[in-house]
This record gives sequence, C-alpha cells and structure tokens, in this order.
Amino acid sequence: MIKIKRVDTSLPLPEYKTKGAAGMDLCARETVTLQPKEIKYIPLNVVLQIPENCFVLVAPRSSAHKLGIMQANSIGIGDSDFCGENDEYHLAAYNYTEKEVTIERGMRIAQMLILSFTKVAFEEVDSLQNKDRGGFGSTGVK
Repeated sequence: MIKIKRVDTSLPLPEYKTKGAAGMDLCARETVTLQPKEIKYIPLNVVLQIPENCFVLVAPRSSAHKLGIMQANSIGIGDSDFCGENDEYHLAAYNYTEKEVTIERGMRIAQMLILSFTKVAFEEVDSLQNKDRGGFGSTGVK
C-alpha cells in the first residue's frame, strides 16, 4: 500500500483508466499557461510515500504532444526519500510550439508508474573479454 496525500482533495486520486494500463493518470492541480518555447512546472496534486527500493516514474500522457507540450526532462524520477509534507510531484512541461498553450486545472496531463529496482555495485576491470556487437546502433533500423 502506498501512502498518498492530495494537495487539493477536490481533485481525484491517481487511477488506472483501463484494465491494461501500466501508468496511473495524474491531473494538473492548477491552470497553467505556457508561452511559446517556455518551460513551466505543472503541479500534479500528489505527495507520495513509497517503499525503499522503489521509485516513481513520471512521464507525459501519450496525448500531451497534441497539446503542444512535452516533458522538458524527458522523464521524471521520484526517489523514495522525496516524501516530505510539501514534496508535490510536478510535470516540467515545455511548450515547443509558436502559440500559447493552456493546461486547465483537472486535465489529465501526466502518468506515473511505481517501480522497484535493485542497487548495484561496480567491479572495475581492464577488459570485459566479450565479443563486440559493432557499436552503438549496430542492429540497424529495420
């Protein structure tokens, strides 16, 4: 069970919109207007307490590009210690168009996945003794 605090309790909790959905939709807590080529942070109305060895992945919904925005930092990673009383998640939105874009309060704009991970340690070596595959992008485009 994940502990969640909504900043504005009149907005819905994050939810999976379909049976097969991997991510839970997040909505904008405030109306935000972005000027052309501007980055603004859209508050997503959630503060979370997730287990250790887990993280929150925040990504734009697949329809965000239709609005003229994309996530400025590609994806967002929320660590398990980002859980203070005021550690609200945000979407770093970039308006890539030449026109003003407004995201209305309550609009589903982002999605989040809560994933587990394993921390690793490195052992530095002089050689891996494996056969090369041919470099970055070596498998081609087809």
